[in-house]
Amino acid sequence: MTTRTATCQCGQLTATCEGDPVRVSVCHCLECQKRSGSSFAAQARWPQEQVAIAGESRAWSRTGGDGGTATFRFCPDCGSGVWYTHDALPDMVAVPIGAFAEPGFPPPDYSVYEERKHHWVVITGEGIEHYD
Repeated sequence: MTTRTATCQCGQLTATCEGDPVRVSVCHCLECQKRSGSSFAAQARWPQEQVAIAGESRAWSRTGGDGGTATFRFCPDCGSGVWYTHDALPDMVAVPIGAFAEPGFPPPDYSVYEERKHHWVVITGEGIEHYD
């Protein structure tokens, strides 16, 4: 079974994920752009029981355009976001792909909020579903 560990930049906060993610996605919504500091955010989701969290975190929540609330967990020392949950999927944990620092990470299955995608961004790959 595959084990992957996501960390903050200073290494104090970790999320160790067992098995393959059930979903890998790219989101182009404006809030994810702000959260990631990039033109889109890429994240992977696992069932909560397959994720072990270690270290101290702080939480911040926001309500999105869909009316749901996401709670983001970040390192109080370096500020890196390591994992988050969404009230619509209470038994799932999402982890930003960049926190794994693994260039061979599986590609996304979904690309969402593409109507907000930067015109120069192209998400390619076999079998990726695209949604506005």
